[in-house]
Amino acid sequence: MTQPNAPRLSIHDRLTDLADATRCRLLLALENHELTVSELCTALQLPQSTVSRHLRILSDENWVTSRADGASRWYRMAQAGMLDPESASLWQLVRTPLAETPAADQDLARVGSVLSARRARSEAFFAGAAPDWDNTRASLFGQRADLSALLALLDPSWTVGDLGCGTGTLTAAIAPHVRFVHAIDASPPMLAAARERLTGVPNVLLSTGALELLPLDDASLDVAVMLLVLHHVAEPARALAEVQRVLKPSGRLLIIDMRAHTHEEYRQQMGHVWLGFDETALSSWLYPAGFTNLRYVPLPVEPGATGPALFAATAFVTTDVPMPVKHPHLYAVSTQ
Repeated sequence: MTQPNAPRLSIHDRLTDLADATRCRLLLALENHELTVSELCTALQLPQSTVSRHLRILSDENWVTSRADGASRWYRMAQAGMLDPESASLWQLVRTPLAETPAADQDLARVGSVLSARRARSEAFFAGAAPDWDNTRASLFGQRADLSALLALLDPSWTVGDLGCGTGTLTAAIAPHVRFVHAIDASPPMLAAARERLTGVPNVLLSTGALELLPLDDASLDVAVMLLVLHHVAEPARALAEVQRVLKPSGRLLIIDMRAHTHEEYRQQMGHVWLGFDETALSSWLYPAGFTNLRYVPLPVEPGATGPALFAATAFVTTDVPMPVKHPHLYAVSTQ
């Protein structure tokens, strides 16, 4: 009388997967490192066809994962949480004695050599590229890719005011990183250019308005930015008091503008009212307007720039009594 066949369990398939010593060696090499087929061939001293065949089996059974990167494919053992409990337990049972063998020691030593060679190639590139690296990076990614990336540090819950937004360059850079941007300018042609640039950006509102009378509610902004606009304002003290009105308690202001300079021709050529600002001038307006903690930082001059040097100044809305003005009679150069 024939006996019925015993049921085949999933663990039987897993036992078959790990019954081959080469597959176990591959898993041990890939447990903590991501390697290519050629790197595995070097580390395990095996032909490419053997490594590829066993990787295909391990991939089909979800022991390893892979990703494409250009012309290369990188392999790694499935990480914690990706293996089912039976497979994870079985691997630990096999791994412990495997890792104690001299062959495993040699495999892992060669893996270390492969990784060292990879680092050495990168180090050799930078050793030769260092003198021209800034130009190389700029040609690949643009002159100020570093500063564009830093915008990701902005709080995504913020509402930002780009006050004097011009053609919307700064608004376009900020918008992906914050909740909402109010872009305001007094010039219809500038706003028209901004509107064209920002078509399809959902979290931006373009408005016409003067800095001295902003079309915003009280305490509606987390941050206000004034990029190269304050030198066009006839009454900075009035404009900064208005900015303070629309900022939330403890809101912050960022001013980027020109340091004090002597280019008188800018008055006629570009309608500048002020020939830049020093820290004393800003403090004489900001503190009475209800700001505190002024920080004035001169910015490095960009290569090839022909205009005056710039500064970045930050200040916070204070909920206390405004600080006294330290130098109430010292102002930046005006039109008078």
